[in-house]
Amino acid sequence: MLHKNSNIRKIAFFGVLAAGLVLYSAPAALAASDVVSKYDKDNDKTLDRAEAKAAAGAQFDKLDKDTDKTLDSKEAKGAIGKKEFKAGDTDNDGTLTKDEYLAIVEQLFKKADVDNEGTLTAKELESKAGRALKKLID
Repeated sequence: MLHKNSNIRKIAFFGVLAAGLVLYSAPAALAASDVVSKYDKDNDKTLDRAEAKAAAGAQFDKLDKDTDKTLDSKEAKGAIGKKEFKAGDTDNDGTLTKDEYLAIVEQLFKKADVDNEGTLTAKELESKAGRALKKLID
């Protein structure tokens, strides 16, 4: 009986440890409203095109681990899918320049801006295009 309880405790301990490691290592995705608050420089509770592109430019710089001013598919993984990467790579060199990256941001911004006001609300960032845009800016 003692041996069985000891094994159960070991399993429970390692289960809790594994769960903790997963939670610790997984980056927390910000809610749409948090993304708006974080990058809304004029405090109007929306993101305009300039705010979105400034945030995306900073994100590009963070993703550019080798500092060669381009993103290869490995560096962009998690921020942009393979299909979108290929479509954004307009010169077909296998990398995204900051201009190519920001062109994708521009396209997604336009798609997410359903009311065509030139700004994105938290609700608009919850759309399919808005969620994809969020990955590129944060």
